[in-house]
Amino acid sequence: MPDSANTFDTPTKKILPFILATSIFMQMLDSTILNTSLPSIAKDLNESPLNMQNAIISYVLTLALFMPVSGFLADKFGTKKVFIFSIVVFSLGSLFCAVSQNLTQLVIARVLQGIGGSLMTPVGRLALIRTFDKNELLPAMNYAIVPALIGPVLGPVVGGYMVDYLSWHWIFLINIPIGLVGIALSLKYMPDYTSDQMTFDLKGFLIFASASLLLSVSLELFGTATHTTPVLLIFILGFLMIYYYYRHASRTANPIFPLNLFQVRTFRVGILGNLATRLGISSIPLLLPLMIQISYGETAVVSGWIVAPMALTAMFGKSSVIRILNTFGYRRTLMTNTFIIGILICCLGIPGIKNSIWWFVPIIAVLGFFNSIQFTSMNTISIADLRNSHTSSGNSLLAVNQQLAIGFGIAFGLIVLKLFESNTPLMHGNPHLAFRYTFVVVGLLTILSGFVFRRLHTRDGDNMKSED
Repeated sequence: MPDSANTFDTPTKKILPFILATSIFMQMLDSTILNTSLPSIAKDLNESPLNMQNAIISYVLTLALFMPVSGFLADKFGTKKVFIFSIVVFSLGSLFCAVSQNLTQLVIARVLQGIGGSLMTPVGRLALIRTFDKNELLPAMNYAIVPALIGPVLGPVVGGYMVDYLSWHWIFLINIPIGLVGIALSLKYMPDYTSDQMTFDLKGFLIFASASLLLSVSLELFGTATHTTPVLLIFILGFLMIYYYYRHASRTANPIFPLNLFQVRTFRVGILGNLATRLGISSIPLLLPLMIQISYGETAVVSGWIVAPMALTAMFGKSSVIRILNTFGYRRTLMTNTFIIGILICCLGIPGIKNSIWWFVPIIAVLGFFNSIQFTSMNTISIADLRNSHTSSGNSLLAVNQQLAIGFGIAFGLIVLKLFESNTPLMHGNPHLAFRYTFVVVGLLTILSGFVFRRLHTRDGDNMKSED
Protein backbone atom coordinates (compact mmCIF):
# COMPACT_ATOMS: atom_id res chain seq x y z
CA MET A 1 0.00 0.00 0.00
CA PRO A 2 1.28 3.52 -0.66
CA ASP A 3 2.53 5.42 2.34
CA SER A 4 0.15 8.38 2.20
CA ALA A 5 1.60 9.90 5.35
CA ASN A 6 4.96 10.32 3.59
CA THR A 7 3.37 11.51 0.35
CA PHE A 8 1.31 14.29 1.94
CA ASP A 9 3.92 15.21 4.55
CA THR A 10 3.70 19.03 4.37
CA PRO A 11 0.75 21.46 4.53
CA THR A 12 1.30 22.40 0.87
CA LYS A 13 1.26 18.78 -0.24
CA LYS A 14 -1.87 18.11 1.79
CA ILE A 15 -3.84 21.06 0.41
CA LEU A 16 -2.51 21.39 -3.16
CA PRO A 17 -4.45 18.39 -4.61
CA PHE A 18 -7.63 19.84 -3.09
CA ILE A 19 -6.91 23.25 -4.67
CA LEU A 20 -6.50 21.62 -8.08
CA ALA A 21 -9.64 19.56 -7.46
CA THR A 22 -11.57 22.78 -6.76
CA SER A 23 -10.58 24.28 -10.10
CA ILE A 24 -11.29 21.08 -12.03
CA PHE A 25 -14.69 20.76 -10.38
CA MET A 26 -15.68 24.33 -11.28
CA GLN A 27 -14.59 23.89 -14.88
CA MET A 28 -16.13 20.45 -15.41
CA LEU A 29 -19.38 21.38 -13.64
CA ASP A 30 -19.66 24.55 -15.69
CA SER A 31 -19.06 22.67 -18.94
CA THR A 32 -22.13 20.46 -18.36
CA ILE A 33 -24.52 22.27 -16.01
CA LEU A 34 -25.62 24.68 -18.76
CA ASN A 35 -27.05 21.92 -20.97
CA THR A 36 -30.21 21.29 -18.93
CA SER A 37 -30.76 25.02 -18.38
CA LEU A 38 -30.65 26.33 -21.97
CA PRO A 39 -34.45 26.31 -22.56
CA SER A 40 -35.06 28.29 -19.35
CA ILE A 41 -32.30 30.80 -20.12
CA ALA A 42 -33.55 31.19 -23.70
CA LYS A 43 -37.07 31.95 -22.49
CA ASP A 44 -35.83 34.54 -19.99
CA LEU A 45 -33.62 36.27 -22.58
CA ASN A 46 -36.29 36.10 -25.31
CA GLU A 47 -34.11 33.96 -27.56
CA SER A 48 -34.61 30.75 -29.50
CA PRO A 49 -33.17 27.72 -27.68
CA LEU A 50 -31.25 26.88 -30.87
CA ASN A 51 -29.41 30.21 -30.71
CA MET A 52 -28.34 29.47 -27.14
CA GLN A 53 -25.72 27.02 -28.44
CA ASN A 54 -23.52 30.11 -28.87
CA ALA A 55 -23.23 30.29 -25.09
CA ILE A 56 -21.69 26.79 -25.07
CA ILE A 57 -19.56 27.14 -28.21
CA SER A 58 -18.00 30.45 -27.10
CA TYR A 59 -16.76 28.82 -23.87
CA VAL A 60 -15.34 25.74 -25.60
CA LEU A 61 -13.58 27.80 -28.27
CA THR A 62 -11.99 30.08 -25.69
CA LEU A 63 -10.65 27.07 -23.80
CA ALA A 64 -9.12 25.65 -26.98
CA LEU A 65 -7.56 28.99 -27.92
CA PHE A 66 -5.87 29.92 -24.65
CA MET A 67 -4.85 26.57 -23.13
CA PRO A 68 -1.63 26.43 -25.22
CA VAL A 69 -0.33 29.64 -23.59
CA SER A 70 -0.93 28.47 -19.99
CA GLY A 71 2.52 26.91 -19.58
CA PHE A 72 4.39 30.02 -20.76
CA LEU A 73 2.38 32.36 -18.51
CA ALA A 74 2.97 30.10 -15.50
CA ASP A 75 6.73 29.98 -16.22
CA LYS A 76 6.98 33.75 -16.67
CA PHE A 77 4.71 35.10 -13.92
CA GLY A 78 4.65 32.15 -11.50
CA THR A 79 2.12 29.38 -10.94
CA LYS A 80 0.63 31.05 -7.85
CA LYS A 81 -0.10 34.42 -9.49
CA VAL A 82 -1.46 32.92 -12.72
CA PHE A 83 -3.61 30.37 -10.88
CA ILE A 84 -5.20 32.97 -8.57
CA PHE A 85 -5.69 35.29 -11.56
CA SER A 86 -7.46 32.48 -13.44
CA ILE A 87 -9.87 31.78 -10.56
CA VAL A 88 -10.65 35.52 -10.21
CA VAL A 89 -11.35 35.81 -13.96
CA PHE A 90 -13.48 32.64 -13.96
CA SER A 91 -15.48 33.79 -10.93
CA LEU A 92 -16.02 37.27 -12.43
CA GLY A 93 -17.13 35.63 -15.67
CA SER A 94 -19.61 33.53 -13.67
CA LEU A 95 -20.99 36.65 -11.98
CA PHE A 96 -21.37 38.44 -15.32
CA CYS A 97 -23.15 35.38 -16.74
CA ALA A 98 -25.67 35.51 -13.90
CA VAL A 99 -26.47 39.19 -14.46
CA SER A 100 -26.57 39.02 -18.29
CA GLN A 101 -29.63 40.68 -19.79
CA ASN A 102 -29.30 39.34 -23.35
CA LEU A 103 -27.51 36.64 -25.35
CA THR A 104 -24.66 38.96 -26.43
CA GLN A 105 -23.80 39.77 -22.83
CA LEU A 106 -23.99 36.08 -21.91
CA VAL A 107 -21.62 35.09 -24.73
CA ILE A 108 -19.08 37.78 -23.71
CA ALA A 109 -19.29 36.60 -20.08
CA ARG A 110 -18.77 32.99 -21.21
CA VAL A 111 -15.64 34.05 -23.11
CA LEU A 112 -14.35 35.63 -19.89
CA GLN A 113 -15.11 32.36 -18.08
CA GLY A 114 -13.25 30.47 -20.81
CA ILE A 115 -10.12 32.61 -20.38
CA GLY A 116 -10.06 31.77 -16.68
CA GLY A 117 -10.89 28.11 -17.27
CA SER A 118 -8.15 27.71 -19.89
CA LEU A 119 -5.53 28.61 -17.26
CA MET A 120 -6.98 27.12 -14.06
CA THR A 121 -6.58 23.40 -14.61
CA PRO A 122 -3.30 23.32 -16.61
CA VAL A 123 -1.53 25.70 -14.20
CA GLY A 124 -2.88 23.92 -11.13
CA ARG A 125 -1.74 20.56 -12.49
CA LEU A 126 1.67 22.04 -13.36
CA ALA A 127 2.12 23.15 -9.74
CA LEU A 128 1.17 19.66 -8.60
CA ILE A 129 3.67 18.01 -10.96
CA ARG A 130 6.50 20.26 -9.76
CA THR A 131 5.65 19.86 -6.06
CA PHE A 132 5.50 16.06 -5.83
CA ASP A 133 8.26 13.58 -6.60
CA LYS A 134 7.57 11.07 -9.35
CA ASN A 135 6.71 8.28 -6.92
CA GLU A 136 4.35 10.63 -5.02
CA LEU A 137 2.53 12.03 -8.05
CA LEU A 138 0.09 9.15 -8.59
CA PRO A 139 -1.75 9.44 -5.24
CA ALA A 140 -1.68 13.24 -5.49
CA MET A 141 -3.13 13.25 -9.01
CA ASN A 142 -5.60 10.60 -7.90
CA TYR A 143 -7.14 12.92 -5.32
CA ALA A 144 -7.37 15.79 -7.79
CA ILE A 145 -8.89 13.82 -10.70
CA VAL A 146 -12.14 12.82 -8.99
CA PRO A 147 -13.93 16.13 -9.77
CA ALA A 148 -13.27 15.49 -13.48
CA LEU A 149 -15.44 12.39 -13.09
CA ILE A 150 -18.07 13.90 -10.77
CA GLY A 151 -18.56 17.25 -12.53
CA PRO A 152 -20.06 15.95 -15.81
CA VAL A 153 -22.36 13.64 -13.84
CA LEU A 154 -23.59 16.17 -11.26
CA GLY A 155 -23.92 18.94 -13.85
CA PRO A 156 -27.26 17.82 -15.37
CA VAL A 157 -28.70 16.92 -11.94
CA VAL A 158 -27.69 20.17 -10.25
CA GLY A 159 -28.71 22.21 -13.29
CA GLY A 160 -32.12 20.54 -13.44
CA TYR A 161 -32.89 21.17 -9.77
CA MET A 162 -31.66 24.76 -9.81
CA VAL A 163 -33.76 25.64 -12.84
CA ASP A 164 -36.85 23.91 -11.39
CA TYR A 165 -36.64 25.19 -7.82
CA LEU A 166 -34.49 28.39 -7.95
CA SER A 167 -33.58 30.11 -11.23
CA TRP A 168 -31.02 29.64 -13.98
CA HIS A 169 -28.86 32.43 -12.51
CA TRP A 170 -27.76 30.09 -9.70
CA ILE A 171 -25.98 27.70 -12.08
CA PHE A 172 -23.38 30.47 -12.45
CA LEU A 173 -23.52 31.96 -8.96
CA ILE A 174 -22.60 28.57 -7.45
CA ASN A 175 -19.07 29.08 -8.79
CA ILE A 176 -18.42 32.19 -6.70
CA PRO A 177 -18.20 30.60 -3.20
CA ILE A 178 -16.15 27.72 -4.66
CA GLY A 179 -13.86 30.27 -6.30
CA LEU A 180 -13.43 32.21 -3.05
CA VAL A 181 -12.39 29.01 -1.26
CA GLY A 182 -9.89 28.28 -4.06
CA ILE A 183 -8.43 31.81 -3.85
CA ALA A 184 -8.10 31.71 -0.05
CA LEU A 185 -6.33 28.33 -0.12
CA SER A 186 -4.11 29.36 -3.04
CA LEU A 187 -2.92 32.52 -1.28
CA LYS A 188 -1.61 30.37 1.57
CA TYR A 189 -0.65 27.05 0.01
CA MET A 190 -0.10 27.41 -3.76
CA PRO A 191 3.65 27.30 -4.58
CA ASP A 192 4.95 29.96 -6.97
CA TYR A 193 7.14 28.20 -9.54
CA THR A 194 8.79 30.12 -12.37
CA SER A 195 11.22 29.18 -15.13
CA ASP A 196 14.30 30.85 -16.60
CA GLN A 197 13.09 30.12 -20.13
CA MET A 198 11.14 33.26 -21.04
CA THR A 199 10.99 33.01 -24.83
CA PHE A 200 7.51 32.81 -26.29
CA ASP A 201 6.79 31.31 -29.69
CA LEU A 202 4.10 33.76 -30.80
CA LYS A 203 3.91 32.42 -34.36
CA GLY A 204 3.65 28.83 -33.13
CA PHE A 205 0.95 29.84 -30.66
CA LEU A 206 -1.09 31.55 -33.38
CA ILE A 207 -0.76 28.53 -35.69
CA PHE A 208 -1.68 26.01 -32.99
CA ALA A 209 -4.49 28.22 -31.67
CA SER A 210 -5.89 28.44 -35.21
CA ALA A 211 -5.76 24.66 -35.51
CA SER A 212 -7.53 24.25 -32.15
CA LEU A 213 -10.13 26.84 -33.13
CA LEU A 214 -10.87 25.21 -36.50
CA LEU A 215 -11.08 21.72 -35.02
CA SER A 216 -13.31 22.91 -32.15
CA VAL A 217 -15.66 24.74 -34.54
CA SER A 218 -15.91 21.68 -36.79
CA LEU A 219 -16.64 19.44 -33.79
CA GLU A 220 -19.41 21.73 -32.56
CA LEU A 221 -20.94 21.93 -36.05
CA PHE A 222 -20.69 18.19 -36.82
CA GLY A 223 -23.51 17.42 -34.39
CA THR A 224 -25.86 20.14 -35.64
CA ALA A 225 -25.04 20.97 -39.28
CA THR A 226 -27.41 19.83 -42.02
CA HIS A 227 -24.74 20.11 -44.73
CA THR A 228 -21.53 18.30 -43.86
CA THR A 229 -19.30 19.53 -46.72
CA PRO A 230 -18.45 22.97 -45.22
CA VAL A 231 -17.89 21.39 -41.81
CA LEU A 232 -15.60 18.76 -43.33
CA LEU A 233 -13.58 21.50 -45.05
CA ILE A 234 -13.13 23.31 -41.71
CA PHE A 235 -12.08 20.01 -40.12
CA ILE A 236 -9.50 19.31 -42.86
CA LEU A 237 -8.19 22.88 -42.63
CA GLY A 238 -7.66 22.34 -38.91
CA PHE A 239 -5.47 19.32 -39.60
CA LEU A 240 -3.57 21.26 -42.28
CA MET A 241 -2.80 23.89 -39.64
CA ILE A 242 -1.46 21.14 -37.37
CA TYR A 243 0.84 20.06 -40.20
CA TYR A 244 1.86 23.69 -40.68
CA TYR A 245 2.69 23.84 -36.97
CA TYR A 246 4.81 20.69 -37.35
CA ARG A 247 6.79 22.36 -40.15
CA HIS A 248 7.17 25.49 -38.04
CA ALA A 249 8.26 23.64 -34.87
CA SER A 250 10.86 21.63 -36.78
CA ARG A 251 12.58 24.87 -37.83
CA THR A 252 12.19 26.87 -34.59
CA ALA A 253 14.60 26.84 -31.66
CA ASN A 254 12.00 27.11 -28.86
CA PRO A 255 8.53 26.22 -30.18
CA ILE A 256 5.56 26.44 -27.83
CA PHE A 257 5.23 22.62 -28.04
CA PRO A 258 8.66 21.08 -28.81
CA LEU A 259 8.52 18.16 -31.23
CA ASN A 260 10.93 16.17 -29.07
CA LEU A 261 8.06 15.82 -26.58
CA PHE A 262 6.85 13.04 -28.88
CA GLN A 263 10.20 11.27 -28.68
CA VAL A 264 9.18 10.38 -25.12
CA ARG A 265 7.28 7.15 -25.73
CA THR A 266 5.11 7.27 -22.60
CA PHE A 267 4.00 10.82 -23.45
CA ARG A 268 3.29 9.84 -27.06
CA VAL A 269 1.23 6.82 -26.03
CA GLY A 270 -0.53 8.80 -23.27
CA ILE A 271 -1.58 11.57 -25.66
CA LEU A 272 -2.79 9.14 -28.33
CA GLY A 273 -4.49 6.91 -25.74
CA ASN A 274 -6.31 9.90 -24.22
CA LEU A 275 -7.57 10.90 -27.65
CA ALA A 276 -8.62 7.41 -28.77
CA THR A 277 -10.21 6.22 -25.52
CA ARG A 278 -12.17 9.42 -24.84
CA LEU A 279 -13.87 9.07 -28.24
CA GLY A 280 -16.09 6.47 -26.62
CA ILE A 281 -16.11 7.50 -22.97
CA SER A 282 -16.95 11.18 -23.56
CA SER A 283 -20.16 10.51 -25.46
CA ILE A 284 -21.87 8.50 -22.70
CA PRO A 285 -22.83 11.37 -20.31
CA LEU A 286 -24.60 12.94 -23.32
CA LEU A 287 -26.10 9.90 -25.08
CA LEU A 288 -27.57 8.10 -22.07
CA PRO A 289 -29.58 11.06 -20.63
CA LEU A 290 -30.65 11.91 -24.18
CA MET A 291 -31.98 8.39 -24.71
CA ILE A 292 -33.79 8.35 -21.36
CA GLN A 293 -35.54 11.64 -22.17
CA ILE A 294 -36.32 10.96 -25.85
CA SER A 295 -37.01 7.21 -25.90
CA TYR A 296 -38.38 6.67 -22.39
CA GLY A 297 -40.04 10.09 -22.02
CA GLU A 298 -38.49 10.82 -18.63
CA THR A 299 -37.54 14.26 -17.26
CA ALA A 300 -34.06 15.82 -17.27
CA VAL A 301 -33.84 15.36 -13.48
CA VAL A 302 -34.61 11.62 -13.73
CA SER A 303 -32.06 11.15 -16.51
CA GLY A 304 -29.51 12.99 -14.38
CA TRP A 305 -30.12 10.68 -11.44
CA ILE A 306 -29.70 7.62 -13.66
CA VAL A 307 -26.17 8.78 -14.48
CA ALA A 308 -25.37 10.00 -10.93
CA PRO A 309 -24.10 6.63 -9.53
CA MET A 310 -21.08 7.06 -11.82
CA ALA A 311 -19.83 9.76 -9.43
CA LEU A 312 -20.16 7.55 -6.33
CA THR A 313 -18.34 4.56 -7.83
CA ALA A 314 -15.62 6.87 -9.14
CA MET A 315 -14.68 7.43 -5.49
CA PHE A 316 -14.19 3.68 -5.03
CA GLY A 317 -12.10 3.59 -8.19
CA LYS A 318 -9.94 6.37 -6.80
CA SER A 319 -9.22 4.36 -3.67
CA SER A 320 -8.27 1.28 -5.69
CA VAL A 321 -6.26 2.63 -8.62
CA ILE A 322 -2.91 2.98 -6.80
CA ARG A 323 -3.03 -0.61 -5.58
CA ILE A 324 -4.06 -1.84 -9.04
CA LEU A 325 -1.25 0.03 -10.81
CA ASN A 326 1.33 -1.07 -8.25
CA THR A 327 0.24 -4.69 -8.78
CA PHE A 328 -0.31 -4.93 -12.54
CA GLY A 329 1.59 -1.97 -13.99
CA TYR A 330 0.35 0.65 -16.45
CA ARG A 331 0.47 -1.43 -19.63
CA ARG A 332 -1.66 -4.32 -18.40
CA THR A 333 -4.00 -2.06 -16.39
CA LEU A 334 -4.75 0.31 -19.27
CA MET A 335 -5.24 -2.41 -21.87
CA THR A 336 -7.54 -4.48 -19.65
CA ASN A 337 -9.39 -1.48 -18.24
CA THR A 338 -10.10 -0.02 -21.70
CA PHE A 339 -11.47 -3.39 -22.83
CA ILE A 340 -13.79 -3.55 -19.80
CA ILE A 341 -15.04 0.00 -20.40
CA GLY A 342 -15.81 -0.87 -24.03
CA ILE A 343 -17.80 -3.96 -22.98
CA LEU A 344 -19.79 -1.91 -20.44
CA ILE A 345 -20.64 0.72 -23.07
CA CYS A 346 -21.87 -2.05 -25.36
CA CYS A 347 -24.03 -3.34 -22.48
CA LEU A 348 -25.87 0.00 -22.41
CA GLY A 349 -27.39 -1.08 -25.73
CA ILE A 350 -28.89 -4.30 -24.31
CA PRO A 351 -32.02 -3.09 -22.40
CA GLY A 352 -35.01 -2.72 -24.72
CA ILE A 353 -37.70 -0.06 -24.70
CA LYS A 354 -39.94 -2.26 -22.51
CA ASN A 355 -37.24 -2.76 -19.87
CA SER A 356 -37.07 -0.53 -16.81
CA ILE A 357 -34.67 2.41 -17.10
CA TRP A 358 -33.21 1.37 -13.73
CA TRP A 359 -31.41 -1.48 -15.52
CA PHE A 360 -28.92 1.18 -16.61
CA VAL A 361 -27.96 2.05 -13.04
CA PRO A 362 -25.71 -0.98 -12.29
CA ILE A 363 -24.04 -0.71 -15.71
CA ILE A 364 -23.32 3.01 -15.30
CA ALA A 365 -22.18 2.46 -11.70
CA VAL A 366 -19.56 -0.12 -12.71
CA LEU A 367 -18.55 2.12 -15.61
CA GLY A 368 -17.81 4.97 -13.18
CA PHE A 369 -15.41 2.73 -11.23
CA PHE A 370 -13.36 1.82 -14.29
CA ASN A 371 -13.49 5.37 -15.71
CA SER A 372 -11.79 6.57 -12.54
CA ILE A 373 -8.97 4.09 -13.03
CA GLN A 374 -8.68 5.01 -16.71
CA PHE A 375 -8.35 8.77 -16.30
CA THR A 376 -5.86 8.60 -13.42
CA SER A 377 -3.70 6.06 -15.25
CA MET A 378 -3.70 7.90 -18.59
CA ASN A 379 -2.91 11.29 -17.06
CA THR A 380 -0.03 10.06 -14.91
CA ILE A 381 1.66 7.88 -17.56
CA SER A 382 1.57 10.83 -19.97
CA ILE A 383 3.89 12.91 -17.79
CA ALA A 384 5.85 10.01 -16.24
CA ASP A 385 9.08 10.49 -18.20
CA LEU A 386 9.01 14.19 -19.11
CA ARG A 387 12.10 16.20 -18.25
CA ASN A 388 11.62 19.25 -16.02
CA SER A 389 12.23 21.56 -18.99
CA HIS A 390 9.33 19.93 -20.84
CA THR A 391 6.86 19.80 -17.95
CA SER A 392 5.08 23.08 -18.77
CA SER A 393 4.68 22.50 -22.51
CA GLY A 394 3.81 18.81 -22.09
CA ASN A 395 1.21 19.59 -19.45
CA SER A 396 -0.38 22.32 -21.62
CA LEU A 397 -0.50 20.03 -24.64
CA LEU A 398 -2.10 17.28 -22.54
CA ALA A 399 -4.81 19.73 -21.42
CA VAL A 400 -5.53 20.85 -25.00
CA ASN A 401 -5.58 17.23 -26.18
CA GLN A 402 -8.09 16.25 -23.49
CA GLN A 403 -10.37 19.16 -24.35
CA LEU A 404 -10.35 18.29 -28.05
CA ALA A 405 -10.77 14.57 -27.28
CA ILE A 406 -13.93 15.26 -25.26
CA GLY A 407 -15.27 17.34 -28.15
CA PHE A 408 -14.38 14.61 -30.64
CA GLY A 409 -16.15 12.02 -28.48
CA ILE A 410 -19.38 14.01 -28.18
CA ALA A 411 -19.38 14.81 -31.91
CA PHE A 412 -18.65 11.19 -32.83
CA GLY A 413 -21.49 9.87 -30.68
CA LEU A 414 -23.98 12.33 -32.21
CA ILE A 415 -22.84 11.56 -35.77
CA VAL A 416 -23.25 7.80 -35.28
CA LEU A 417 -26.66 8.36 -33.67
CA LYS A 418 -27.84 10.52 -36.60
CA LEU A 419 -26.59 7.99 -39.15
CA PHE A 420 -28.66 5.25 -37.52
CA GLU A 421 -31.71 7.50 -37.09
CA SER A 422 -31.67 8.35 -40.81
CA ASN A 423 -31.56 4.66 -41.77
CA THR A 424 -35.31 4.04 -41.87
CA PRO A 425 -35.19 0.39 -43.13
CA LEU A 426 -32.86 -0.56 -40.29
CA MET A 427 -34.73 1.34 -37.54
CA HIS A 428 -38.26 0.18 -38.53
CA GLY A 429 -39.67 3.40 -37.08
CA ASN A 430 -38.12 2.71 -33.66
CA PRO A 431 -35.73 5.58 -32.69
CA HIS A 432 -34.70 3.71 -29.54
CA LEU A 433 -32.86 1.21 -31.75
CA ALA A 434 -30.63 4.04 -33.00
CA PHE A 435 -29.39 4.65 -29.45
CA ARG A 436 -28.82 0.94 -28.83
CA TYR A 437 -26.79 0.51 -32.03
CA THR A 438 -24.84 3.68 -31.24
CA PHE A 439 -23.79 2.30 -27.84
CA VAL A 440 -22.55 -0.87 -29.53
CA VAL A 441 -20.51 1.06 -32.12
CA VAL A 442 -19.04 3.40 -29.51
CA GLY A 443 -18.25 0.45 -27.23
CA LEU A 444 -16.48 -1.46 -30.01
CA LEU A 445 -14.42 1.62 -30.84
CA THR A 446 -13.40 1.91 -27.19
CA ILE A 447 -12.32 -1.74 -27.14
CA LEU A 448 -10.15 -1.17 -30.22
CA SER A 449 -8.61 1.95 -28.66
CA GLY A 450 -7.12 -0.23 -25.91
CA PHE A 451 -4.55 -1.58 -28.37
CA VAL A 452 -2.87 1.86 -28.31
CA PHE A 453 -1.49 0.96 -24.89
CA ARG A 454 0.31 -2.09 -26.30
CA ARG A 455 3.08 0.38 -27.19
CA LEU A 456 3.84 0.73 -23.48
CA HIS A 457 6.54 -1.46 -21.99
CA THR A 458 5.91 -3.63 -18.95
CA ARG A 459 8.16 -1.45 -16.77
CA ASP A 460 6.77 1.89 -17.96
CA GLY A 461 5.52 4.02 -15.09
CA ASP A 462 7.57 2.22 -12.43
CA ASN A 463 9.00 5.60 -11.36
CA MET A 464 5.43 6.75 -10.65
CA LYS A 465 4.60 3.86 -8.33
CA SER A 466 4.18 4.71 -4.67
CA GLU A 467 6.53 3.08 -2.22
CA ASP A 468 5.05 0.36 -0.05
